[in-house]
Amino acid sequence: MNSPDITLLNLNMLYLKYYDKVDRELHLPLGPLYLTRALEDAGLRVDFRDYQRNRFDKPFVIENCLSFMEGSAGIVGISVMANLLPFAVLLAREIKRRHPEKTIIFGGVGPKSVERTLLERFPEIDIVSCGEGERSAPVLVRALLGEGRLEDCPGIFYRDGGSVLQTQRQPRIRDLDEIPFPAYDRVDLSEYNGIGMITSRGCPFKCTFCSVAPVWDRESCLRSPENIMAEMKFVLESRGRNLFLFQDEFFLASPGRARDFSRKLLGSGLKVRWKAFGRVDLVDEETMRLMARAGCVELRFGIESGSDEILRRTRKGFTAEQAIDVVARAARIMPRVDAFFIWGFPFETMEDFYQSVFMMDSFRSMGVRVLPSLLCYLPQTDIYAQTDRSRLEFCCEMIPEYMVTGHETCSGYGMKIEDEYAPIYDFIAANKDLFPGFFHYDLEGNVRPKLGVLKEFGFYRERAGEEAVESCGAHSARLATRV
Repeated sequence: MNSPDITLLNLNMLYLKYYDKVDRELHLPLGPLYLTRALEDAGLRVDFRDYQRNRFDKPFVIENCLSFMEGSAGIVGISVMANLLPFAVLLAREIKRRHPEKTIIFGGVGPKSVERTLLERFPEIDIVSCGEGERSAPVLVRALLGEGRLEDCPGIFYRDGGSVLQTQRQPRIRDLDEIPFPAYDRVDLSEYNGIGMITSRGCPFKCTFCSVAPVWDRESCLRSPENIMAEMKFVLESRGRNLFLFQDEFFLASPGRARDFSRKLLGSGLKVRWKAFGRVDLVDEETMRLMARAGCVELRFGIESGSDEILRRTRKGFTAEQAIDVVARAARIMPRVDAFFIWGFPFETMEDFYQSVFMMDSFRSMGVRVLPSLLCYLPQTDIYAQTDRSRLEFCCEMIPEYMVTGHETCSGYGMKIEDEYAPIYDFIAANKDLFPGFFHYDLEGNVRPKLGVLKEFGFYRERAGEEAVESCGAHSARLATRV
């Protein structure tokens, strides 16, 4: 077999360590598999490695990850989210130290809005790729193999001497149906807890805390129902998997679209189950009943706050009254309903916060799974741009849910850091502008008092052994039952 042109490493993982257990789920690495398919279709040889499949007791020890990367190609592409971006930088540093001849590319959503700073500060990173890779990645790899120039590669940040340069991004792919299915043949789907799928790319809404919509320039492109069902049929018939997780935030682009998809899915005869996100202002009772009939087993709503003032300031686009009405209806129709809330906004008064807590408690009494999350300040978000960054504080004993890395030992909302992992948190604290998602706004005046209330209401467990209230669990493949 010829040597690979590129090694693609998926470094995105769900790994939570508690005193008494490890919560570990394998989720289909959609982005890297789409990229693998595009590169292979262009005639390039890809060595794809999913770090979720490692068997190490301590996966976040650099030496273990280096062992997993043994024999990698001369070009190494690392797909990473924001929570593991610090680990990825330290990994790249060690790869480069041992193999200075290798070219290291960062991709995925983790480097969003800090691409230039990453290259300026860390010479071990050669290139940061942004935007959709299906068209741009083959051009980049061929250039690195000597068949082109970096300045002609779209959508990259790269180093030229002492300067960091940026090339123009390609236009968005408008017709998502033209994109080939992910490289399912490169993974064993039986090893994954759920099969993620996308039904759209991008969200047009302007929620100030959202880190996803800016990645897609707040423009949405939709797949056709026929194309979505063709992929579901392929996976069902060729791999025997029938539970699908629609990972994009804009499946429910309109009630009409959701009804059209549901009717066509019912008419197709496919026996599948699926989970999706929705918006309370874009769904009605008829739509939800049709979705449930078509196999939707879980509908997930980003409510975020029970305060109309917070909903207004974060540009959610609906009111607390609308949220209560739709979620209550959904709870009577859907097998499972999730309600996401965010707490700890810098402008959230205790009165605002208590309105959220009372709504959360009310939803919980309806059998809705309530998923509270501490606000996460990522560089691409409007709320980060508007926040007084001098008041952002680091506390390694408390990390926002979406930023948990796997190094921590969790208990309730507390964390313990083992001595061997202390250097990575020192690294995070020393690079506040690159990793602001790990920081808190006004820890003593804003965060700790609200956390105390949430614990009092039972939204976080205090000790190992107590039954945990789930948080950030909407992407879980597990089929939860009503309590």
